[in-house]
Amino acid sequence: MGGHHESEIKIPDYRIYKVDNVPDLVKVKNILAAEGLKDPWLRNEVWRYPPANNNRYEQYFKCWCRGKPGLTIAFGLAGLVIGAEQAYNYYYPPVHHHKKPYFKSSSVELQNN
Repeated sequence: MGGHHESEIKIPDYRIYKVDNVPDLVKVKNILAAEGLKDPWLRNEVWRYPPANNNRYEQYFKCWCRGKPGLTIAFGLAGLVIGAEQAYNYYYPPVHHHKKPYFKSSSVELQNN
């Protein structure tokens, strides 16, 4: 019944995750060492940090675009429409020709008359 092919999921080798490659975890390791402590499970947190050649925001952007393409397009179009509306209102401000006093029977005249 099929299934005679290699899996698409590649499990990375555990040896590529090193605490020494992540500056934030090295700080934690040094703080613990100053107290005379050692965290044997600190290596399990290395995968959460981006590789040294990429910055954190680039990784977040890649994850956002890869996981939800429909939602990304929707937010992009919504931002485009809102921006176009704001630009239109800036260049063509709404004009109110019919200014009325707040109270119909006010004894105070409008300043514009």
